[in-house]
Amino acid sequence: MNNTKWNFDNTYAKLPNIFFTRQHPAAVATPQLVEFNHKLANELGIPCEPEVFAGNCIPCGAEPISQAYAGHQFGHFNMLGDGRAVLIGEHISPCGKRFDIQLKGSGRTPYSRGGDGRAALGPMLREYIISEAMHSLGIPTTRSLAVIETGEPVIRERKLPGAILTRIAASHIRVGTFEYAAHFSTIDDLRTLADYTIIRHFPLIESADNKYIELLKEVVKRQAALIAKWQLVGFVHGVMNTDNMAISGETIDYGPCAFMDAYNPDTVFSSIDTHGRYAYKNQPKMAMWNLARFAETLLPLLHEDKNKAVKLAQTEVENFKPIYENYWLDGMRTKLGLAEKRAEDELLIADLLQKMEASSADYTNTFRSLTVGEIDKRFVNWHKRWQARVSGQDKTETAEHMKRNNPCVIPRNYFVEEALAAAENGDLKPMERLLGALGNPYAYTPEQDKYTQPPTQTSCNYKTFCGT
Repeated sequence: MNNTKWNFDNTYAKLPNIFFTRQHPAAVATPQLVEFNHKLANELGIPCEPEVFAGNCIPCGAEPISQAYAGHQFGHFNMLGDGRAVLIGEHISPCGKRFDIQLKGSGRTPYSRGGDGRAALGPMLREYIISEAMHSLGIPTTRSLAVIETGEPVIRERKLPGAILTRIAASHIRVGTFEYAAHFSTIDDLRTLADYTIIRHFPLIESADNKYIELLKEVVKRQAALIAKWQLVGFVHGVMNTDNMAISGETIDYGPCAFMDAYNPDTVFSSIDTHGRYAYKNQPKMAMWNLARFAETLLPLLHEDKNKAVKLAQTEVENFKPIYENYWLDGMRTKLGLAEKRAEDELLIADLLQKMEASSADYTNTFRSLTVGEIDKRFVNWHKRWQARVSGQDKTETAEHMKRNNPCVIPRNYFVEEALAAAENGDLKPMERLLGALGNPYAYTPEQDKYTQPPTQTSCNYKTFCGT
């Protein structure tokens, strides 16, 4: 770490002032480093400076800001913004990539809406575990660099230890950022935001005849690919509001998220999602709904004729469904080791999922068992059909292909809760062991066996909370 140093180039802070407020994090009493991601820090060339991660020290070149954005929360439009986060700057890594460095839980901002701007240790460690697990699974995501215990309590249902998470992201531009621009700024400001987003995330489309329709196309494609990856590993985000959809195509804002154990398309983990709006089965539909809100913000830029602009936008948003379905179907083929596409594959996949749902089979372990050659007695007839389907393929190649696409381990909810409870009591060993198992989910090592065990029936009614 001797050659590491901060290398800031803060382009977002050059946007019109309406998009942010210059805001320093609030200093904390007795910061203590709880978790530090050494591997990620080395990749980014970032030094380990707990005082920076606590918000007590601003590194040279940083320009701390809190971002303004809006969003539809459970279908209702609200003015939002970084209510407990400060973006200290954009760091350029040794390989030339740009990353936002954000402190989450760093104190009140103008967008706090009555909140204290702070975060509790448990939810920040939870985001650390889940986001790093997602990265190891090969799913685009924000990353977690460090967790600092502040030495100051936060009051929720009870008094909890306070903490700050250092989050790394390609950017924090959201669908909600565009909704904010469309509702509260000028068309010129909206165009400036769109141009900035194109340069930052989609530079290849900058010279297109209609770069704004190309922007919409690219965001649709990235979201379709992302949601397909969620579905393929049984991940439930829990709060797919438009302010939680990143334009970059990364998974962002790990609040009431969790991984499904028993396969059930109606699975909901969030304690506040009482009607199942963001249930597992609804995630593709809700992504399309969010993209429609994004498309609406771009209408003034798509075409001077509003009717033509609407038609252009509708076409691209409607393309989400077939693009997503292709990503998902191809992903399911890889999970089953199918080397080529055949028309009957869809029925084979649908029948397996139906049998899994009817028998409450564990989602991850069903595919893990197929990968290692174990036969579930509940699926004997289906297994014969699957074996006939792959009979002409090289068995070794098929097994290796499946192994690369079916995780042996996921961050199962009860192991996560066990690790968090221990960490809150000062014991980080369970969390370190869990992170070690999740660091290579496709390894299939004996050390991972413990973490493949599904919960008992009594621990299935799992609920998660936003952690705000």
